[in-house]
Amino acid sequence: MAYKMIQVGTGGMGLEWCRRFLPPLIKERLVEPVAAVDINPEMLVNAREGLGLRADQCYTDIHKAFDENRADFCTVVVPPAFHEEVVDVALAHDLHILSEKPIADSLAASVRIADKVKSAGKKMGVTMNHRFDQDKATLRHELRSGRYGKLDYLVCRFTHDARRVGDWGVFRYKIPDPLMVEGSVHHLEFLADMAGARCETLYAHTWNPAWSEFDGDSQGLVMMDFENGVKVLYEGAKSNGVGLNGWTREYIRAECENATLILSNRRLERFLHDPSQKQDNRLEGQGEEVPLLRQSAWRHEKLIQQFVRWLDADHPMATNIEDNLQSVAMIFGAIKSSRTGQPVRIQELLTRTRRAVKAT
Repeated sequence: MAYKMIQVGTGGMGLEWCRRFLPPLIKERLVEPVAAVDINPEMLVNAREGLGLRADQCYTDIHKAFDENRADFCTVVVPPAFHEEVVDVALAHDLHILSEKPIADSLAASVRIADKVKSAGKKMGVTMNHRFDQDKATLRHELRSGRYGKLDYLVCRFTHDARRVGDWGVFRYKIPDPLMVEGSVHHLEFLADMAGARCETLYAHTWNPAWSEFDGDSQGLVMMDFENGVKVLYEGAKSNGVGLNGWTREYIRAECENATLILSNRRLERFLHDPSQKQDNRLEGQGEEVPLLRQSAWRHEKLIQQFVRWLDADHPMATNIEDNLQSVAMIFGAIKSSRTGQPVRIQELLTRTRRAVKAT
């Protein structure tokens, strides 16, 4: 059965949903778009051409779109500051929700949304698509295999030259903390998944160099300790002179008991520990290449499939809203740490925020 859906947001990333992510699933009869909404009428051409909607199924008024079209779920593909407003409309119309990251533009708003969804008895997923990219999924699979012994620590590098307005959309140049809220939200999420535990303590320093056209911090360094003892060091940058490991081509080094695994520019290699030989001066790029996993769908398409299957059953998708609060807590914990100069205990931060939201 195809689930009827309303697409909210058809420009920017919404264009990708309309023209790339959803058409294969429409063809498979997993989803059936019945309406689309965007405040910019010019962007609705993406819904008409990509989703096959008629002009009368395309709206600039979200309330009219939801009032006039019965659906099973909606997508939320608008800037984070507007996520809660869309969720409120969706829940008022008894719809499930699939949202772009992050859940919202603050930890408190994210907790409020999670509470509202739970109270309404609905399902909400978040498209943390980088965790489900082919190269990251392969590294996670290798780490979980047990072949390399215990994971000790991870190092991740994401560097990019997007310092000029328009290089990375437009709205990101005007929001606070664009690196963390719009970029590192993916990286810290898949690093936590690879670490295999909840983040315990996080220390971060973020800043914005003089040559950047971002209003908020575009560079950052983060150190994390996880509840199972794994450590993580993360470097994120959107205003560097050159991009060495940009979107989907991140560098991740996993130091394990019996091996070092390196993922860089979508190539995974391993260096096995040999106690009979001196191990100094091994060169990156000269390790044994690990073939990437193969399957029919990755990233957004995979997550939309997971969401639809969740609508059919009780077992939640991996990036359901309740679990995804951990990722949001890391992001806003990093922002808090940078502003205070102090480490943040992530589980305590999340607990305090939950209590504060319930008290309001």
